[in-house]
Amino acid sequence: MPFHTIKLNDGTEIPEIFFGTWKVPKQVCTSEVDQAVDIGFDGIDTAQVYGNEEEVGNAIKQLGLPRKDLYITTKWSGVDGKGAKQSCEESLEKMGISYIDLYLIHHPRLSGNDIPGSWKEMEALQKEGKVKSIGVSNFNIVQLGEILATCTIKPVVNQILLHPYVIATTTPLLEYMKTQNIVPEGYSTLIPLTSRPGGPVDEPVNAIAKRLGAKPEQILLAWSKAKGAIIVTTSSKKQRLEGYLDVGDIDLTDEDVAAIDKAGTEGQLFAQRSKLAVKIGRFMLGAGLTGYILYRFFC
Repeated sequence: MPFHTIKLNDGTEIPEIFFGTWKVPKQVCTSEVDQAVDIGFDGIDTAQVYGNEEEVGNAIKQLGLPRKDLYITTKWSGVDGKGAKQSCEESLEKMGISYIDLYLIHHPRLSGNDIPGSWKEMEALQKEGKVKSIGVSNFNIVQLGEILATCTIKPVVNQILLHPYVIATTTPLLEYMKTQNIVPEGYSTLIPLTSRPGGPVDEPVNAIAKRLGAKPEQILLAWSKAKGAIIVTTSSKKQRLEGYLDVGDIDLTDEDVAAIDKAGTEGQLFAQRSKLAVKIGRFMLGAGLTGYILYRFFC
């Protein structure tokens, strides 16, 4: 299992793969985090809005590991209109820990029209020692630029949607982040399997999986790894999680990545055209109906 750590721009190190707790029900969250750590995950990703920080904390307590052996990420989600400082303090209390390894702004909309101001609050939390590192989630190039123009501490990561069917529009963001030494964290990378099966990405992914003796989901995660992204993934099944950890042993060729990118771009363009066709159809239907009503009114 050669998943190791990545050095961030603040000098700290972060695991290359995380067990994510988004959509993990509260009643099973503690046991599923315990299972993930037991088989080899040392990075746990949660958020204020997930509503399961307390259960994550229960797992941390039950595991009984030294705090330094786990890397905990959570996010300021603006629940109940709470600011970053109050949210951070409540997250610490719920999880029963003295510091958060990585604290993220969950979405730029939380900042309203003052992204630099929100980032100053995050910097203050790091300086106070409540968090070790700070970053963002779902930020685009312009929004990252607003932070970088005034910050004294750069975001270490940007956690983003990352799968082949968004790669055409996401590539410029990835390239920009690389120039700024901001590491991408990718979530929902398995969407081609879980939400859009039968699309053009299936062909190269299945072919690569067959050649390497791997599973399609492993190839998609290996694709994310090839993009330089930290993987955030989840499953309730032990065997599947073990398979995800085995992705550390899977290295795709440049040709493999290019084939998946090409198929993903084709799928993205098809989806965009389909949406446009639906909008045009609705417009034409509305226009036709309006014309008919006017005809009946005046004739």
